[in-house]
Amino acid sequence: MIADFHILFVCTGNTCRSPMAEGALRKLLENKEIGGITVSSAGTSAVSGYSATDYAIEASRIWEVDITGHNSRQLTEELIEEADLILAMSPMHCHKIVEMVPDAAGKTFLLRNYPETGCIGEGIDDPIGASLDFYNRTFLDIGEELGRILPDITNTIGKKRIPKQEL
Repeated sequence: MIADFHILFVCTGNTCRSPMAEGALRKLLENKEIGGITVSSAGTSAVSGYSATDYAIEASRIWEVDITGHNSRQLTEELIEEADLILAMSPMHCHKIVEMVPDAAGKTFLLRNYPETGCIGEGIDDPIGASLDFYNRTFLDIGEELGRILPDITNTIGKKRIPKQEL
């Protein structure tokens, strides 16, 4: 099945924040029985093929989110162009996305600022090298933001699908 909508999360190494966000959103969509959405992640400075960090896996597991199969990947122009919605973890990531593909500015948001566009605002703290407790707080921060924005995202997706249904 080809997805109707593609959401891309972006962080630095693609081993902590963005894989946790990807897994959490997949779980939310599954729990609400919302299909036809591809959720993925990438990193602005990622090295391809690394798994999520042990603490990212553990913090996700607490909430019944399985990211054990995650493999990191570098953010590319192609990934940016394929995405319908890009959610960046920090202003730096947001700026990098828009620098790589200027036309992506209208679909690129800081996770904490969504639905306001632009790259100025508060990011999600990077837990790399921190304690499991910090990873747990990071996962909760991401989860709170996803819960806040999910109704708007599903509404946006619904509007995007209407023309396809009318054909």
